[in-house]
Amino acid sequence: MAEFGFNEHHQNEAINYMRFARSKRLLRLKTIDSCFEELKDSRLVEETFTVDEVREMLDGLQAVVRGEVEMELINTAHTNVLLLRQLFSQAEKFYLRLQSDISELENRELLEQVAEFEKTDFKTTDKINQETSKPKLAPLNEGGVSELLNKEIARLQEENDKLKTRLRTLESQAMSALDERTRAERALKDLQKVQGEKQEINSLEDTVAALREDYERSLSANAMSQKDLQENLISAKHELLRVQEQLALAEKELDKKFQQTAAYRNMKEILTKKNEQIKEIRKRLQRYEPNE
Repeated sequence: MAEFGFNEHHQNEAINYMRFARSKRLLRLKTIDSCFEELKDSRLVEETFTVDEVREMLDGLQAVVRGEVEMELINTAHTNVLLLRQLFSQAEKFYLRLQSDISELENRELLEQVAEFEKTDFKTTDKINQETSKPKLAPLNEGGVSELLNKEIARLQEENDKLKTRLRTLESQAMSALDERTRAERALKDLQKVQGEKQEINSLEDTVAALREDYERSLSANAMSQKDLQENLISAKHELLRVQEQLALAEKELDKKFQQTAAYRNMKEILTKKNEQIKEIRKRLQRYEPNE
């Protein structure tokens, strides 16, 4: 696999992955084969079938095979993501940023090279000793390149430390500014609260003044009304006395006029005679009934 530019270690890693992929592929193919065998054993028990029965069997087989293939494709994609995760994690430990070209994944020439490698070189990989420990990305050891990389790493670490120190300073300043802002906001809230209370007091004072003014107007109106009532009462009393006096005078005048009439004189004479008769009867009674 020298045409891919791999060293021996990376070539072994590629072989291990291809071996894993082949085992998963063979397992999924066996599953698909078992789907067909199950259909043969469970449904193909009669000599003749109708079109609907054949269509039903094919639809069921299609659904099962489709599910198996879709599951395998999804699992393959997820597996590739996990493999990339391992590579990226190892690269980030050395402050490396790996890049990929998605278009190369459909390069027919490279795909054919991989297929050819799987047919030929893959059969001879059993002679290669497999590492028992978990594979890790080996660091660069090519003399000057490694030294330059170490220097770059040291420089980046120093710059990172400076940035961390600067960040802590900025964080401290930000916290101080935040505390100052919090105190200012609290003072502003207190001031707004005091102003609100002052406005509320002023509003209450205005309300009390308005109520007092209304009360005073009401008292003044009541006093005026009471005075009017007293004056009206006095006038009514005077009018009543005047009417009573006029009524008395009218009665006297009426009595006087009545006494001057002939009927009054006749009635008076009759009453006088009756009184004398009553007196005479009483005297007689006294003679007959002395004890009484």
